[in-house]
Amino acid sequence: MRPECRERPIVDISRPSVARMYDHLLGGTDNYKVDQDACEELLRMAPSTRALALANRAFLVRVVKYLAREHGVRHFLDHGSGLPTRPNVHQVAQENHPDSHVVYVDNDPMVIAHGRTMLAEDPRTTAVLDADFRDTEHIFSSPEVRRLTRGNNPVAALFVSVLHCIPDRDDPWALVTAVADRLPPGSYMVISQLTSPDPELRTEITDFMHGITDGHWGRVRAPEEVDRFFEGLELVGTSTPVEVSRWLPDSDLAPRQKTDEWIEYGAVARIP
Repeated sequence: MRPECRERPIVDISRPSVARMYDHLLGGTDNYKVDQDACEELLRMAPSTRALALANRAFLVRVVKYLAREHGVRHFLDHGSGLPTRPNVHQVAQENHPDSHVVYVDNDPMVIAHGRTMLAEDPRTTAVLDADFRDTEHIFSSPEVRRLTRGNNPVAALFVSVLHCIPDRDDPWALVTAVADRLPPGSYMVISQLTSPDPELRTEITDFMHGITDGHWGRVRAPEEVDRFFEGLELVGTSTPVEVSRWLPDSDLAPRQKTDEWIEYGAVARIP
C-alpha cells in the first residue's frame, strides 16, 4: 500500500492516514498510534499486509534501478509518492545517472513537508509538486513536469500502490491512459495495485479503508481489473502482470509472502 488518497489540508492525527500507515508497515517513525492501530486491524484481516508493503517497496527500488541501468531512463514522475523512505526514487536513479531528474507528486501535507526537506539534497534535479495525482492536466502544465518532459526523453511514470486509492467513479484506467498519452514515445509506466481473488476479502478491506478515510479511497480490485491498465502497452521484464516480488527478483531467495490472501500486483510497460 502506498498513499495519496485525498487528504486534509492540515496534518490530522485524530484519524489514520494512508501515507502514515504505509510508513508504519515499512518500519518508519513518521506515524501515530491511530495509524498503528489501523495497521493492526488490517493485519488481523489480512496477515500478509506488512509483507506485501515490504515487497512493494522493494519492487519500486528494483524497477527504478533497472530502468536507469538497463534502459538509460533519467526522468521519473512519481504519482502519490508518500512519505520518504530511503532509498528514495531520486537516490536510486542518481546512483546510476547523477543527472537523473525526479518529480514527486502528492497532496498529503505531511508528505509535502518532508518532501521540501528532502529537496535540500539537490533542488536542481528533484522537485516536489503539491497536487492531487488525479489532476493530470495540472500536473503536466506545471513547470516542474514541463522540464521533465522537455526534449522528448523517455520518462518513467510511477503509479506504485496508489491506484487502489481511486474510486471507479474517477476512472483510474482513464487516468493511466491520459498520462501515457502525454509522455514521449518509449516512456515507461510502472503500476502496482492491491488485489485479491477473494471477493469477500476485497469487500471487507475496502469497507474498512472507506471507514477510516471518510470515504476517500477506492477499492481492492481483482487481478483481471489491474490487467486493463496495461492494454496497448508493451510489458517489460514479464509477459504478464505478477505479484511484485516476482518481477525480475534479485534472486530466487528474495523474500516472498507466506500467505497470498491479497497481494501487490503489477508490472512495468513501455509506451510504443
